[in-house]
Amino acid sequence: MVGVGRNATAAIIAAVSGMRASELMELQIGCRLPVEEFGPGLTRYRLASKLIKGQPLGGTRDEWVVIEPAYQAADLAEHLHDDPTNGALLFGRLAFSIRYQWFRNWVNGPSGQRLGLAPIPDAPMNLRALRRTLAIELDYRPGGVLATKIHLKHVAVATTEGYASRPGGAQAELLAEVNKHESERNLDLLWTEFLNYQRGTMPAGPGARDLTEFFAHIDAKLDPDDATAPKTQRNDREILSLLTKRAQILHLGVSNYCWFTDPSRALCLKRAGTPTADKPLIGMCDSARCPQATHHPCHRPVWTDHADRTKAFLGELGPTRRAEKARLQTEHDRAMRVLANIDAANATGAQA
Repeated sequence: MVGVGRNATAAIIAAVSGMRASELMELQIGCRLPVEEFGPGLTRYRLASKLIKGQPLGGTRDEWVVIEPAYQAADLAEHLHDDPTNGALLFGRLAFSIRYQWFRNWVNGPSGQRLGLAPIPDAPMNLRALRRTLAIELDYRPGGVLATKIHLKHVAVATTEGYASRPGGAQAELLAEVNKHESERNLDLLWTEFLNYQRGTMPAGPGARDLTEFFAHIDAKLDPDDATAPKTQRNDREILSLLTKRAQILHLGVSNYCWFTDPSRALCLKRAGTPTADKPLIGMCDSARCPQATHHPCHRPVWTDHADRTKAFLGELGPTRRAEKARLQTEHDRAMRVLANIDAANATGAQA
């Protein structure tokens, strides 16, 4: 059981941190650095290790910012260590593929099934695959290339861009995987919003009318009375087929969805002076005014947090800070207006 636990902790740390094998093997007892608190809900967890690849002999000390499960896994690995003294290697030299196979056999065997653990698919796994998967997940986020470069500790951003831009080889395969997963994610999100529309929960924001009209057009095509032949099937597959084209123009912002149907109407491109671009500048989005932006219930926490922070800043400004106070008051009023529109759309769905 101690061996199973150590294998599990190594897999967790590797999967959610993106460490290379050399960096995982350099973890030591006491690698968990003190937790840093930057405010409510803003906690930073760090693991100390060494960079080996491309570094002088002996490596270079560095830190990895990780999420809480990786931090907890390192704590458990220390407790399961045979000699938990500071400076001792946490895992030492390890063949991760073999350890993973042992762990998978235990989970899929009688012991794991007796505990009710979900079976692990019978497929090869290695640290490079875990690092690659993490890179794909980071690419989902706004500014994903820069985030990946910083977290995976690439020497230059050109290395990170090569994952998705360099033609041929593994980079092209990564780009294809990212695009495939992004398309599937967008289609799932659009499907969810279409179901919300059918239940009466409408989108909010300047682009809500266009999106609602699109959903109404799709819904009208699903009327069985309008079927042109007895073999016509009105099922989920047909609805997904109708939604696919729209999903291709969906771009995710932190506080909104952007439906990039017409570049000439995109407020971000007008502000940047690039009205003919083929993608929106999501970082410059003013979703409260852009005619192609919509707000949904999933965005409400972001706007609530923005309104609370702006209100707190307003309370801290002195009477002489009139310009800053006017600007923050405008921001607060906009956030409250967006929240009111989202609540109104939800109230319409609840009444329906």
